[in-house]
Amino acid sequence: MDSARITAAETLAALGVTQPDQVAPLFAEIRSRFGLESTAIHDEPAWKTFRDAWLGRKSGILAQITDNWLKPAPPDLKRAVGAGLNELRAHVESQIESRRQAIESGAEQSALAREHVDLSLPGVTRPIGSHHLIRQVFQEIEDIFVSIGFSVVEGPEIETPYYNFEALNIPEFHPVRDDMDTFYLELPKGAPTPLLLRTHTSPMQIRTMEKQKPPVRVIVPGKVYRRDNPDATHSFVFHQVEGLAVDSDITFCDFTGTIEYFVKQFFGPGVKTRFRPSYFPFTEPSVEFDVSCIFCGGSGTAAGGGTCSKCKGAGWIELFGAGMVDPAVYGFVNYDAKKVSGFAFGMGIDRLAMLKYQIDDIQVFFQNDVRFLRQFP
Repeated sequence: MDSARITAAETLAALGVTQPDQVAPLFAEIRSRFGLESTAIHDEPAWKTFRDAWLGRKSGILAQITDNWLKPAPPDLKRAVGAGLNELRAHVESQIESRRQAIESGAEQSALAREHVDLSLPGVTRPIGSHHLIRQVFQEIEDIFVSIGFSVVEGPEIETPYYNFEALNIPEFHPVRDDMDTFYLELPKGAPTPLLLRTHTSPMQIRTMEKQKPPVRVIVPGKVYRRDNPDATHSFVFHQVEGLAVDSDITFCDFTGTIEYFVKQFFGPGVKTRFRPSYFPFTEPSVEFDVSCIFCGGSGTAAGGGTCSKCKGAGWIELFGAGMVDPAVYGFVNYDAKKVSGFAFGMGIDRLAMLKYQIDDIQVFFQNDVRFLRQFP
């Protein structure tokens, strides 16, 4: 790939880009070109022309990258191209705004007229941001599952009752719906179907199986909503990662091995695990998955004596629910229940973050208190 001929008007195939590791140099060249052009902007007319050349909706360079690189990119390149485009867009928008402010304030003219620069003066320290703790936990979980062959899929936060309930073996009037009461959208009269904010990310499991034949191995991270009263452990908006694996020969042993691998990677090799029988409409058999208390080491006794306040002396902490996919679910996606089997699980990201980083109140994730956020750079 010749960097001198890189142009956003050509597709990745035309540029000879076939591997994800070739994407970063591509964006680096575009970013370098942007930096060189921006140094020549010293007045408002030139700034407007420069802005339109990069941010124009139809013919701007970023629009060309979206149309010619991102949209036609094959699946193995799309994630890398999307990440590079987001970083480039943020950089371009911030630098163009900085140039505008400099031109308006007259700082640019002052800098040109200045005859002497005192290089001994300290530079301007700009704060560097970081990912939110929830985003960090998302990435850690995704890395663990991707390393063992799972793919990451995402879906809409506004769903139909069919995908949120019925296709997951939760028909109308099923008592489980009482525990998943959520927010319905107010739609015009005559709307074909009601819409709601999803109560879990499981709908994407159905959507994935509708589009893809076995084998299926996916995790679905995302934001979900339920009408819970906010307190230290509940919120009407929180985050989940659900997983699904379906193939012709998946057994409960595969399920236990997968989950135990994840837990030991996430919490450390010292934790113990156990299953307890439970009930979920979309799995059979269903289990609750527990880990030994990471605060007292599973002893049930606090470090200073007395009962551990986290596990209430039990030595175990409930982590999430899971089980083998109920054969009834396969009927909604045209899978042959006699030929395939699989497992599914769903875990709360906020709860995992609270356990791992010893956070007592889920509300701090949403309060944007910088004193809290700075603890997790």
